[in-house]
Amino acid sequence: MQDWQTAENILCIRLDSIGDVVMTTPAIRALKQALPGRRITLMTSTAGSAIAPLISDLDALIVYDAPWLKATEQRQNPDRDRQMIAKLQQENFDAAVIFTVYSQNPLPTALLCYWADIPLRLAHCHENPYQLLTDWIKDPEPEQFIRHEVQRQLDLVASVGCAIADPSLRLQVSPLTQNRVRQILIQNSVDLNRPWIVLHPGSTAPSRRYPAELYAIAAQKLTQDYDVQIVLTGTPPEQSLIDLIQQEMAAPSISLINQLNLPELAALLSLTPLLLSNNTGPVHIAAAFNTPIVDLYALTNPQHTPWNVPHRVLFHDVPCRYCYRSICPQDHHHCLQLVPPETVVEAVVELAGWKKLVALGNGGWGVGSREIL
Repeated sequence: MQDWQTAENILCIRLDSIGDVVMTTPAIRALKQALPGRRITLMTSTAGSAIAPLISDLDALIVYDAPWLKATEQRQNPDRDRQMIAKLQQENFDAAVIFTVYSQNPLPTALLCYWADIPLRLAHCHENPYQLLTDWIKDPEPEQFIRHEVQRQLDLVASVGCAIADPSLRLQVSPLTQNRVRQILIQNSVDLNRPWIVLHPGSTAPSRRYPAELYAIAAQKLTQDYDVQIVLTGTPPEQSLIDLIQQEMAAPSISLINQLNLPELAALLSLTPLLLSNNTGPVHIAAAFNTPIVDLYALTNPQHTPWNVPHRVLFHDVPCRYCYRSICPQDHHHCLQLVPPETVVEAVVELAGWKKLVALGNGGWGVGSREIL
């Protein structure tokens, strides 16, 4: 009879986006290291699959946009789901670990694995799954407490004897990719010997976006008062957002929008002295490289703050905290709009250890012992 100590071929299921997959990497690593030679396959969404090449503990990838999670633009076809069951059956998995946030129901995924004849099936679940899960961890969240998302998944795999000493997020980028990104920065006139940060102002959820005009004020102060170079990143739909910030800044800045693929963005976040961002995927990518983070953290949920990395989390407390909404239900966005740009600047310079420019007697400006003439 199969057990978790001898299971050699494990399917890890995280049917979410990039940030969720990154936050699952410590639990995946714990599974991988628990048995020499163990094979790990990740099943995730099209969105989540983009980060898979940077996760060294994976041996294979299966892309599946499940109809019971966030809707995709494609019309669902039950034949796809039947084909996926057949594919999983052919892979002869010994076990499946279903990773979810506490608001997700794991039972549709568990049923998929049950139909695919995967002998061991592990997940958190609020209700009794009966035969759909062989290993049921009754979900204590949110009734008893709320954990960080990384800890939730670590606790899940620990229940079957898979623990790890270092719970850090971990991704890898090649030295070649890092060197390519250094050249992109230099070509865009970034002086790597001067202070610089990455500013990632976008987010898929409108409720998690710090206002562009406030980002612009903070970026302008960092540039003018602390000689910080601002490097903006984003996805093509965020072009107008970045354009607005650059226009409002009234100070020089560099935009790398449309210039970086995902591995190159990861390399950039591994090189930057600091990331300034909303609560979104690049925060967790940066944390995987131990990059300091100032996180404008909308109070939509409490579980996704930067994990195990130097950081500052900024928000304005509101009675409607933890609404779990992509669009602000009160339509005021106070948890972010009421965070002053000056607070953002203070958090950045405190975390980075930079000093304010001071006037020198020769008519120049100085930062510590360095002069700018």
